[in-house]
Amino acid sequence: MSLIVGVRFKNNGKTYYFDPGTLSLEAGDNVIVETARGLEWGKVSIANTQVDDKEVSNPLKPVVRRATKEDDERAEENERLGKEAVKITAQKVEKHKLNMKLVGAEYSFDRSKVTIFFTADGRVDFRELVRDIAGALHTRIELRQIYERDDIRLRGSLGPCGMPCCCITYLNEYEKVTVKMAKNQNLSLNPTKVSGMCGKLMCCLRYENDYYAETCKLMPKVGARVKTADGNVKVEGVDLLKRQIRASLENKDGGIEIKVYKLGEFEMTSKPREREEEEDDPGEE
Repeated sequence: MSLIVGVRFKNNGKTYYFDPGTLSLEAGDNVIVETARGLEWGKVSIANTQVDDKEVSNPLKPVVRRATKEDDERAEENERLGKEAVKITAQKVEKHKLNMKLVGAEYSFDRSKVTIFFTADGRVDFRELVRDIAGALHTRIELRQIYERDDIRLRGSLGPCGMPCCCITYLNEYEKVTVKMAKNQNLSLNPTKVSGMCGKLMCCLRYENDYYAETCKLMPKVGARVKTADGNVKVEGVDLLKRQIRASLENKDGGIEIKVYKLGEFEMTSKPREREEEEDDPGEE
């Protein structure tokens, strides 16, 4: 087992493991840690805890110290300077007539470098832009192209459910989401219904996908005929959550009666709902 502390460098950023050494840290503590980019200011998201050695890549970088008041003030000033850097960069982008959308800018803790994040439909030749920005900000510049989901993570947004997007609140890694997952749940394939604020398929489509995928194997298709205690009936509707079907049958008076049958109360006379090959979201990153 390894003793770790989890640290995030932004309110909506990924959690990284560090070695707390002799420090006893709690969630919410501000710390200065050693990273590949040098010293960075971050906030503890996971207090000191033991995790399996397989979950960490040794050796862990150390927590240098608890952040002092001066460290916190410097981090706040860096955030303010980052916003100014975005304004200056936007002017330079307009000047060079480049097709790119600025997302944000981050100064390293020692202000030796500023990283500017942007999105674009394709590759952008920003060599002249970098020189122009470096001359205005008098520091080292890194322009980093990100994708739509990272854009939402940095900016923040509410999802169609009215809650903050999952990528902002707790998702550290993006898992593959496919159109088949929406089909399994009998959702409309209208892009406006199954897409998140980033324009990609909603991450939450995969949360209950295993249940729906397994239930689909047990349930008939709409229009199929199944055998019940009342005889052969035609399936008019399928409720995957309740694991039941709505079926029509002819009653004694010659009319049509609609009845509900739970899983186990019917027997399929044909193959269960065929599982189509998964279709990847063409815009998936």
